[in-house]
Formats: sequence, structure tokens, C-alpha cells
Amino acid sequence: MLPIMPAAYQRRRTIWRAYHTYSRMLHLQISYLHWIYHERGSLAIVRDVSYTQYYLQEKTNINNSIRASELRVIDAEGGNLGILSKEEALARAKEKGLDLIEISPNAKPPVAKIMDYGKYRYQQEKKGRESKKSHQVQVREVQVGLNTSQHDLEMKARKASEFLKGGDRVRVEIRLRGRAKYLDKEFLHQRLKRVLDFVAEEYTIVEGPLKSPRGFYLLIERKK
Repeated sequence: MLPIMPAAYQRRRTIWRAYHTYSRMLHLQISYLHWIYHERGSLAIVRDVSYTQYYLQEKTNINNSIRASELRVIDAEGGNLGILSKEEALARAKEKGLDLIEISPNAKPPVAKIMDYGKYRYQQEKKGRESKKSHQVQVREVQVGLNTSQHDLEMKARKASEFLKGGDRVRVEIRLRGRAKYLDKEFLHQRLKRVLDFVAEEYTIVEGPLKSPRGFYLLIERKK
């Protein structure tokens, strides 16, 4: 029989293991930050308050933090000023009370734009939100039966219209049971499409009608 260790000893061993694990993680994080700094030249540590985590984010070079000696410069109105030295580009930005922002650091020479940095950040965040929103299209589902009443069809069509208005696709499915699965296909397709007569939004049929394990379905999306 193994001897039972005192509770105080067990606590000390647990604390020591936790300290050792934390020290190792901290060492790895510092090593990674050191590598990122030398590889990319600059970095920013940003705190995500909602998850209390730290993550790395590449820093946008502006004004004196730009390292390139020559830049292809775009003015605030979008005009191409050609290739200028860093000092000349900074002087032009200063004349207008704006910033010099490196927008394409990997180009040869790098491309910089004269504009307000706060406005630039706002535009980038807005693009990110719009891009993220455009990739969140969901497929919603509306189910009808073979003998669904007109009132229920109108209710389901109203729901489908709301989904379409929000930018989502809608899968309209007719559920069939027992012998109803063996009825004429054209008849079943017509029963399925009844709900579409009450959809208020303009739509296009993307798929279907096609057979599904429980009946037939079709997929619609908002008309572009």
C-alpha cells in the first residue's frame, strides 16, 4: 500500500507544477514575440477585453515609422504623386495636416497614402465588418405540409420574406408521410410552391424542387 502524502505537501507540489507550466508558457510567448519582431520589423499587442486574451496584430506603419527611403505616394484625393523620397512625402503630408500611411508595404517601392490616420482606421474596420457580414449568409428553413391551410401558408411566407430581406437563403420543404410520398411529382411540386405565392420579397429559385429524405424542397434567395 502506497503511503498517503500530507495535504500540505500535495498543495506545494500542485503550486510548483502550476508555476513551472506558467513559466514555460511565458518563455514561449516571449520567444515568439522576439521572433515576430525580427521577422516583421514591428508588432502591436492588443488586448481582447471580452476574452481577456492577448493576440498579435501587425502594425500599420505611419509617418516616421515607415522604413522605406522611397515611396509611391497617393494624395488625399486619390491622385498619384509618383515616387517620392520619404522626407518629401512626409513634408507634403505635414503641409496638409495629414498623415503618411504605408498601405502596401510589400510593393516595390511601397505604396503610401496621404490621409488622416483615424479616417483610415475607420475605413479598414468598416471594410472588415462588411466583409464579415457578407460571409454570414445562412440557410433558413420553412416547412409546409400537404394540406397546410392558406392562413398558415401566409404566416410561413411572411417568415420567409423576413429571412430573404435579411440576406439569407430560404429552404422551403414539404414534409410527406406514408403514401403521400408516392403521389404524382408534379402535384407535389405545385403543393410545395403554394407558399411562394405569398412571399412579399422578390426572389429567385436557386435549387429545386428536389427530392429530400422527408419529401421535396426548393431553395430561394433574394433577387439581386
